[in-house]
Amino acid sequence: MSGVAIFFGALVGFSLALTGGGGSIFAVPLLVYGLSSSPREAIGVSLAAVGAIAFVGSMQKLRTREIDLTKGIPFALAGMVGAPIGALIGGSIPEGVLLTLFALLMITVASKMWLKTLEGRERAPDSDLLSSALASPPGKAVQERGRGLARCLLCLAGLGTGVLSGLFGVGGGFVIVPALVLFGGMEMRGAIATSLLVITLVSSAGLAAFINAGHSFEVIMAIGFAGGGLIGLASGSLVQHRLSGTTLQRVFAVWIFIVAIFIIGRSGNA
Repeated sequence: MSGVAIFFGALVGFSLALTGGGGSIFAVPLLVYGLSSSPREAIGVSLAAVGAIAFVGSMQKLRTREIDLTKGIPFALAGMVGAPIGALIGGSIPEGVLLTLFALLMITVASKMWLKTLEGRERAPDSDLLSSALASPPGKAVQERGRGLARCLLCLAGLGTGVLSGLFGVGGGFVIVPALVLFGGMEMRGAIATSLLVITLVSSAGLAAFINAGHSFEVIMAIGFAGGGLIGLASGSLVQHRLSGTTLQRVFAVWIFIVAIFIIGRSGNA
């Protein structure tokens, strides 16, 4: 079992504990360029390891009652439907193109994360039309329509997360957390906790679709990666309450952007 795999896994676990996302978006490039996995194999290892790390984290959050099951379960079920679709699409895309698309996804995520820190808030604004409709609508019928719209958007976001999971091997935390805050009306800390449960279920569906498509991955590497991830998860949980969320988000966004540029550079030279 590689010590490098354990170290990289610890970085991924640390990220998951701090932000509820970013696990797979780091795992895939670390596996490809740090451990010489093929992009396709890295997706399998990422889904298995990140799913296992998120499972342990979600069990901890369930005990402390930080997870909102009423919002997390529907989101996850929609994601589990989308995962096989993403795996089917990904199987027909060349590996070089897959990596480039993954890098472009990373740049998009990094940009949105950075812009969110400039807003100076960690939850959806009270002036948001959807939030206002849910908070104080003019009548019961409008209230029900507002809630129905929120549930529909939440499920659509879950479906999209599942497609990303099957396509790129990502758990989708960078999509899950903002969706739970905006469409679920959740506090940031609760959204991060609920995200771990969703990542567990969506990653499991993505891994099943990956294996069903005839792909394989190195199980020992996944175990080492997951073992390191649990160490990082424990460390990140201790640090989470001590650092500014805005500062963490900015550092995280910059790091994602740097990794994305590195991937594009390597893909272009391949």
